[in-house]
Amino acid sequence: MLAELSIRNFAIITELTLTFNRGFNVLTGETGAGKSIILDAVSLILGGRADTSFVRAGADKAMVEATFELSSSAAEAVQKLLAEHDLVDDDDPNGVTVSRELRSTGRNVCRINGSTVRVSLVRELGELLIGIHGQGEHLALLHPKAHQPLLDAYAGLQTAQKKLAEDVRALRGLERERNDLQQDARTRQQRIDMLRFQVDEIDLAQLTAGEEESLRQERTRLSNMEQLLQASSVATAVLLGLDDGETPSAVDLLGEAESSVATLARLDESQQEMYGRLQGLVSEFNDLAGEVRDYLENLEHDPVRLNEIEERLELISRLKRKYGDDIAEILALRDEAAAELDKIENSDERLAELQVEIDKKLRDLGGKAAKLSQKRQKSGERLSRVVEKELGHLKMKAQFGVQFSTVEDPEGLYVGENRYAFDHTGYDKLEFMISANPGEPLKPMAKVASGGETARIMLALKTALAAVDSTPTLIFDEIDQGIGGRIGSIVGEKLWSLAGVAQHQVIVVTHLPQMAGFGDAHFHVRKRVQQGRTSTAVTQLDHQERVAELGAMLGTKEDLAIVGARSILQEARKVKESRLGA
Repeated sequence: MLAELSIRNFAIITELTLTFNRGFNVLTGETGAGKSIILDAVSLILGGRADTSFVRAGADKAMVEATFELSSSAAEAVQKLLAEHDLVDDDDPNGVTVSRELRSTGRNVCRINGSTVRVSLVRELGELLIGIHGQGEHLALLHPKAHQPLLDAYAGLQTAQKKLAEDVRALRGLERERNDLQQDARTRQQRIDMLRFQVDEIDLAQLTAGEEESLRQERTRLSNMEQLLQASSVATAVLLGLDDGETPSAVDLLGEAESSVATLARLDESQQEMYGRLQGLVSEFNDLAGEVRDYLENLEHDPVRLNEIEERLELISRLKRKYGDDIAEILALRDEAAAELDKIENSDERLAELQVEIDKKLRDLGGKAAKLSQKRQKSGERLSRVVEKELGHLKMKAQFGVQFSTVEDPEGLYVGENRYAFDHTGYDKLEFMISANPGEPLKPMAKVASGGETARIMLALKTALAAVDSTPTLIFDEIDQGIGGRIGSIVGEKLWSLAGVAQHQVIVVTHLPQMAGFGDAHFHVRKRVQQGRTSTAVTQLDHQERVAELGAMLGTKEDLAIVGARSILQEARKVKESRLGA
């Protein structure tokens, strides 16, 4: 459950800390006092969109932090998720703290148990902890697309539906491959011609890895042959001497030095080391002189080879412009083209294989979808009875039903001898139907229900769904829209029963005093002005304060309002005691 909520510098809230009750919590107050802002803060904690407009004017950042106690049916799933990301608080393994910091610059930071995490993980955790039902939900309820997820939630079929969706995605992949292979003959032949040209052109070039760099080095050497010949000739002359026999070479001079040092070493043993070092230098010097001479002898002008290199480099450049930034990329593209070419040229065989796979999957999917449909229809009947009962409690004598239909499709999945159109949810087309007046046939809700009736239908559905919902905390934001005071106490009893009987923590924002009377904890939200600035304040009311608040909500004369408020609280207490006693 949501144990504590702390908010700082968020919209018109300067600083606020709320400690919630385990049972039924109600928030009341004038319109614009800040009730919705508190719910916006909760939405932020659940991974909702971060908007810099939430940061209070003049502040650098807004902060929202929520502390949860894990003592519900969702505890196992929450602890598993925390353990997977190494976020379990060893000091309090049955608790979790989620915080979100929103800076005026737009940067926002999410934390779970003090560790920084991605907003996607906060959103995943939030779905396990809190379910928020907004005041506009009854409008979405009019759209048939919203009905199948609601029924699956009631029937506990979400896992089965997700597995079916995975199978459908795999099938769609096979169908895309088949459709690509079935493209018209002209386009297919054009593709074959292009791929074969690419493979042949690259193969004809006989490229090798590292070839371009080697060619560039060789081109540089051949292009600078005059300078290479001159430099190596001078070096050879200096090292080995000229042919005139008069100019001593560096090798000869070094040999004379070696002979003299040999004499030194023979006469003075302390110079043996010097002599050894000089011998090594002489040997290395002779090797170096020989290498320079060999290099000079191998140098020659080769304009034919230089021209071949230029042509080869131009070929490589042309291929790079067409196929990649370097030879490695060109060869990789060649392999891809060859693989696709092989696939297309053998497409008839692959097409036959694909058709067999697709047909098998369509039959397998048909069996799974049929089982899912049967479970939905049974659950639809059960949901209809529960919703009708709940509507009766809400003073609405109505019939409720779930209409199932299918659309035949010669390309659809197999169900027995028939084939039906389908999507990731199966082949069911379902819609909630209602008859608001006795004797009238069932019709789609959008064509029958008024605003107030739709609100009550939504409440009946939410009450039915909450009984099987494992989310520990349920928040209802002004869902009393369109509902009058005559059934407000019934709605309040229903919401209180979710906390007392279904073991949920329930938090409700309401303007109905009859609904608020059932609260186990009552919070009053108001605006206040301090030092010229408006801020939101929240007070948990005691009994006398509740009487005053409910009286104000009734809007009658003061004496009558107090009598009415006390009557609301007394009636609520009687109902609670009778329900708990039963």
